[in-house]
Amino acid sequence: MSITRTAGLLLAAASLLGAQPARAQKATPSASEQVIEPEVARREVRLPRLPSKDFSVSAFLGTYSAQNFGASVVYGLRLGYFLTEDFFTEATYGSTEVSDEDFRQILPGGIFPQPKETLSYYNLSLGYNLLPGEVFFGSSVAKASAVYLIAGIGSTRFLEQRPQTLNVGFGMRLLFSDRFAVQVDVRDHLFSLDLLGRRESTQNLELTFGATYYF
Repeated sequence: MSITRTAGLLLAAASLLGAQPARAQKATPSASEQVIEPEVARREVRLPRLPSKDFSVSAFLGTYSAQNFGASVVYGLRLGYFLTEDFFTEATYGSTEVSDEDFRQILPGGIFPQPKETLSYYNLSLGYNLLPGEVFFGSSVAKASAVYLIAGIGSTRFLEQRPQTLNVGFGMRLLFSDRFAVQVDVRDHLFSLDLLGRRESTQNLELTFGATYYF
């Protein structure tokens, strides 16, 4: 075999070996290239219209401690509206009977025209859910809860007087379902009264338990 023919065969083999990677690289698809084109027909989904449950109505019962006149049973209604998940407004009406029995043992005729007089109030308050969380019953049951702060302004009606009233306090709400909850409230009603010819500022603590329905 001649040297020229041997050199030609070597050059041909080298060219074949150099061309194989290029052809293999050309046949392999790139990673970003999609091999299968899916043909899925998208369907329109109609979202359900769920009730917002932004409103609430509740009835409450508890004790109202009128300054200088002791504690008595108080009851009333509350209507609330949730502005956001954290802030809510609440309109409240409450009523109780205040007695001056202790004063009648010292002063002839007492202070009130009657031994018991009705005290009623209404106010509009703004609340803030300070500590939302959960309350666990055992190891497998948990219910949503919230500790909140609340303050507002309103009016008190007592002995033909209607002093402006400021209320401040806090409470805890426990939701047993999307629509029902129970709550405990502690509030201080601050207003001034003129009973013995002198106007005096009073603080009147209230502790109530309520049942709430959301709609």
